[in-house]
Amino acid sequence: MVTAPPMSIDEILAKARTRLTRLDPFETAAALGRGAVLVDIRPAAQRAEFGEIPGAVIIERNVLEWRLDPRSDARLPFAGSYDLEVIVTCQEGYTSSLAAASLQDLGLAKATDLAGGFAAWRDAGLPTI
Repeated sequence: MVTAPPMSIDEILAKARTRLTRLDPFETAAALGRGAVLVDIRPAAQRAEFGEIPGAVIIERNVLEWRLDPRSDARLPFAGSYDLEVIVTCQEGYTSSLAAASLQDLGLAKATDLAGGFAAWRDAGLPTI
């Protein structure tokens, strides 16, 4: 049996991002205005240290797929459709790319992430709490 050589995390990240139409902070704000859901996957310690984006749904990374899979018994009430537009954010926009690609694997074709993460949102002067 021939197996492919293992990929580095940089290669995995690059491959995930080829599937995403990543949004900058202003595109993300516009998407939220049309009904997209922003999901913050950062741990509580990061949110406490750096702040949060008002209106973002907090779903820590370790349970993300279960909370957003329309077939999951553990899904959140708003996550009943594969048409859900989900934008994932983390602190700097790395983990969020991997998470958004995972959501696409579940069938959430509109899943993407906030390029640059919370830091880019804050640096763009958009609201934080």
